[in-house]
Amino acid sequence: MPGIGERAYLYAKDCGIIGKSFIGKRVPVLGQVNCLSDLDRLIFPLSGRELPERELLLDLEKRITRRSVKQIVTIVNSFFSPPELLVRLVRAYEYSDLKSSLSALVTGDASLPDFTDIKPFGTVKFKAFPDLNAMLGGTEFEFLIQNTELSREGDPIGAQIALDCHYYTSLWKAMRVLPKYDRGAAERILSQEISLRNSIWVLRLRTYYGMDADEAGKHLMDIMVKKGRGPEISLAADARIALSLPLDTRSAWAGWKQERFLNPEKPGQSWQADPRHFQNAASEHLYRMVLHAFRQKPFSIDAAFCFVKLKQFEEDLLISVAEGLGLGMSSRDVLALLEVEL
Repeated sequence: MPGIGERAYLYAKDCGIIGKSFIGKRVPVLGQVNCLSDLDRLIFPLSGRELPERELLLDLEKRITRRSVKQIVTIVNSFFSPPELLVRLVRAYEYSDLKSSLSALVTGDASLPDFTDIKPFGTVKFKAFPDLNAMLGGTEFEFLIQNTELSREGDPIGAQIALDCHYYTSLWKAMRVLPKYDRGAAERILSQEISLRNSIWVLRLRTYYGMDADEAGKHLMDIMVKKGRGPEISLAADARIALSLPLDTRSAWAGWKQERFLNPEKPGQSWQADPRHFQNAASEHLYRMVLHAFRQKPFSIDAAFCFVKLKQFEEDLLISVAEGLGLGMSSRDVLALLEVEL
């Protein structure tokens, strides 16, 4: 495990980067942005681009991701022997790019999709696209080569869920091998994230794809956790309750453990469960958890875990603001839609 000197040095670097990031007290600055070029100059004051708005949006999104990945990889790679938990967090980008690649295969698009360079932590050979054997051979994703239903036969939902399950199961296992001092916050945050992710999938599958309870229930991440001296519980437990609750009756959800993330009723309007509202509210909740935990144990792996999560939250936030501005929305309206408090 990293020594105290290595931990202290890296935490100081974490704090320096976080202090300049658009999180915490710096989020309100985003609410003052009026157009894409203003956002570009705010994020990249020394390298703004003079491009037509549509081109600027695409270019800005790529630069936001590249900047975030560069900062994350720099920190994780600074460990003499990076903890597997942090490496797994970096590989979230690999999972995302793999989903895009599988989707392109299903649609017959043979052109190489954009992928994020996470060197030295990447394992998939994306430049070999569309040769799935060459891309995935020798990696932990070889199971996709044999499962043609997921990789080639038009089941993008199944592929997304399979990769999500693989990612979170691997992340959970990597977290559990750490000493308790190093993983207390990560365990709380991940258990919340996985539980909420299960509920989001239930709402999405029932609302957008019309799946019944039995079918949607097959796609849950049934990771078991033990809290204190009590029995093990499933991180899919709350989502399983949501499988049978009516999507058009808000009162039926009263008392559900994750009720607070549901969209509220509006006077004079019939209520329908909104997966997007739930996902935005859940994301804001997780962000607050991570922000609070970042400084609790400065020299722990927990702190580095929170650093990576905060940078990924910031990246999602900046891209969402950019996309909203590109659609003609105000930045304040975008932040309100994302349930972000100013």
